[in-house]
Amino acid sequence: MHTRILGTGTASLEVGAVGLGAMGMSMSYGPNPGSREEMIGVLRGAIDLGVTLVDTAEVYGPYLNEELVGEALAPVRDRVVIATKFGWDIQPDGSFPGTNSRPDQIRRVADASLTRLRTDVIDLFYQHRVDPDVPIEDVAGTVGELVAAGKVRAFGLSEAGAATIRRAHAVHPVTAVQSEYSLWTRDPEAEVLPVCAELGIGFVPFSPLGKGFLTGTVSTATEFAEGDIRRRVPRFEAENLAANEALLTRVRELADARRASPGQIALAWLLAQQPWVVPIPGTRRLERVRENAGATAVALSADDLAALDALATEVGVAGNRYDAAGMGLVGR
Repeated sequence: MHTRILGTGTASLEVGAVGLGAMGMSMSYGPNPGSREEMIGVLRGAIDLGVTLVDTAEVYGPYLNEELVGEALAPVRDRVVIATKFGWDIQPDGSFPGTNSRPDQIRRVADASLTRLRTDVIDLFYQHRVDPDVPIEDVAGTVGELVAAGKVRAFGLSEAGAATIRRAHAVHPVTAVQSEYSLWTRDPEAEVLPVCAELGIGFVPFSPLGKGFLTGTVSTATEFAEGDIRRRVPRFEAENLAANEALLTRVRELADARRASPGQIALAWLLAQQPWVVPIPGTRRLERVRENAGATAVALSADDLAALDALATEVGVAGNRYDAAGMGLVGR
């Protein structure tokens, strides 16, 4: 797999063009049918396939995902860039009703994450969601102190708005911004991607396969298990899924013509947007990791890209990507 650069200068990170989101191994997509040992095998197998960016967070589980990633990647630590996140106010019962990016909390999270990840440095430390009660300058300054102390290599923001990105970057270089971005979620294009281009910040799309929809494996007949986040995402309500099938049909047609899977087409489109875009599709199966990595070899013509670009306006997307509570925490 070819590599890409997130960020610039001393704050830059070189990673494989397609990363791996580990969240689903511990939460959000219902019970994991695989064992812990199988998930460790998937994570280590991904590294052998050229994946070098693995994304986790303290809140995934909570804590369980970092522990899993730490155990799995300890033997190959020198071959992988580990990204984790702070910023939620996690309660003793595991709930996280609000944000918490106070400087003392950021420091505590960093130390705890280092222990769970079995490493002496966090490669990429994201603020998971912007905290309205803590100035972003204080957040950036605190992460800068952790960088100076050798505990963190690079600073990132997740689901932050353009103005917040600028303010943070003025205090400490932002290496990467992570937000949802895919053929059916185009929100970052208006303001966030231009700011990243201007400031030399990498962009890491999460849910690049539309939480599974763009792989062609989800339909109105799909029954989501208890605990699957898609049970409460408006875009996955039966009426909206039926409407969105028109978009997937167009992706499937191009996939057939290019002898690729729909998911590979969706990832190839993202990779073609900018050389500093690195999607992190999540999966629990090594064969899916292999398929996703194969997207780097899918060649899309200018006409292909133009046709895919037009889907959002020509076909449209039905339903919000989060419920009201979730939408209230993005783009600040």
